[in-house]
Amino acid sequence: MPENFKPEAFAQRQLDAYNDRDLDRFVREYTEDVLVYRLPGTEPILRGRAALAQHYRSHRFNLPGLHAELVARMVFGNKVIDHERVIGVQAQPLEVAAIYEVTPDGIAKVWFVGSQ
Repeated sequence: MPENFKPEAFAQRQLDAYNDRDLDRFVREYTEDVLVYRLPGTEPILRGRAALAQHYRSHRFNLPGLHAELVARMVFGNKVIDHERVIGVQAQPLEVAAIYEVTPDGIAKVWFVGSQ
């Protein structure tokens, strides 16, 4: 890994873009072949940047009250684990953990663990 590689910077930039509902900035932080999982599932729910963009365009960035608050962050090598409180998806806030596996090219894998 490059000496100046900061996995948490990718996680923060995508969170900032998420809260700004800036789809282009958001997906730019992910690799072209990103895989997204929802635990305990073992198969990806989304494959690739295009599928990621379509999902967030249709199911998140269209929600007027959408906001994710970072509750806590841990960094282990190239893994970033964020505890987030997501508002605007359901009537009650969602408690979510996102585990990001980051490469110098972007976020390559994401595992979500949620309260739903």
